Amino acid sequence: MKIDDIPFPTEFTMASRTGSIVVSTTEQGLPRAISVERDQLRNDPEQLAAEILRLCKQSANRAGLERRAQLRAAGLAPELLALTGLPTVEEVTRQEFVEEQEYETEPDSWLRPI
Repeated sequence: MKIDDIPFPTEFTMASRTGSIVVSTTEQGLPRAISVERDQLRNDPEQLAAEILRLCKQSANRAGLERRAQLRAAGLAPELLALTGLPTVEEVTRQEFVEEQEYETEPDSWLRPI
């Protein structure tokens, strides 16, 4: 099987836990589209930017997993696959777990504008 025979997406999408921030990226994690709900715009700009960057990085890692699976399905030898530098499931899982521990999902205040 040739690698060209296996379809591969050109855009990857990740969303925050609440779904209020959604990014669509390239395989490398470069943003192509960003959707932010209005209430998120009231938050600290640095926190919003950090969350967008975190989602872009997570999207790139997930795309790397898909690319690894595609190359494996195309018959690339495991030793060559290791040389690609593409993330493994364990690496992505560990990184996402660490990021989730650092990520604050609770709002700074439970008060909201009327």
